Amino acid sequence: MQSLALFDLTGKRALITGSSRGIGFALAQGLAGAGAQVIVNGRDAARLGEAAEALKAEGATVHLLAFDATDHGAVKAAVDGFEAETGAIDILVNNAGMQHRTPLEDFEPADFERLMQTNVTTVFNVGQAVARHMIRRGAGRIINICSVQSALARPGIAPYTASKGAVANLTKGMATDWAKHGLQVNGLAPGYFETELNSALVADPEFSAWLAKRTPAGRWGKVEELVGAAIFLAGESASFVNGHILYVDGGITASL
Repeated sequence: MQSLALFDLTGKRALITGSSRGIGFALAQGLAGAGAQVIVNGRDAARLGEAAEALKAEGATVHLLAFDATDHGAVKAAVDGFEAETGAIDILVNNAGMQHRTPLEDFEPADFERLMQTNVTTVFNVGQAVARHMIRRGAGRIINICSVQSALARPGIAPYTASKGAVANLTKGMATDWAKHGLQVNGLAPGYFETELNSALVADPEFSAWLAKRTPAGRWGKVEELVGAAIFLAGESASFVNGHILYVDGGITASL
């Protein structure tokens, strides 16, 4: 029974960026189910409100914190304000992200910059703002959402691959700088999951058939299958895990 306490998040608050839908929403549900209060974040206030109500209907204690994670000043103001007015953010899940599929030779510079801002700069912005408070307390958990593309590439998404490789290495850098302050910083790297981000690929029979052959598990992942890994990295269960990228991918990175 004492072992189960390692996965108990009761009394903790978890901020999940980009949590109004998809993986972020599923992780908010999962962390709430493990006992954490959840802080949902996004830029669309209406969609964020709907997500919060859905979580509350399941019994979660929910806080709303709307900010644009690409805006360093707005992030700092929001995080500092929450810490002062409500209390500590014990767990951070840097989930905000986007995809843009175009052959590399045709990729527009503006689209490249937007993708990097959304996928990489947000991790720095929110990670730094939250970590400054965690460092003062000498404790904290940060989970950066990486990707199977942190290790692998496929045609048409080279900038996305670059961004997720950067998130994986930024995760290692955060752990290297902040472990001495009592923080655990790790990456959670999904494989191919059924989400809005991948809706075009899910709807493509040819791609889904290729994926089933390429993935040892033989199928798309379900977002709820990421929850166990997130709870593990967020709890005392991961007290000596730092700078690690945990792939939840049905075996795709293990197999040629």
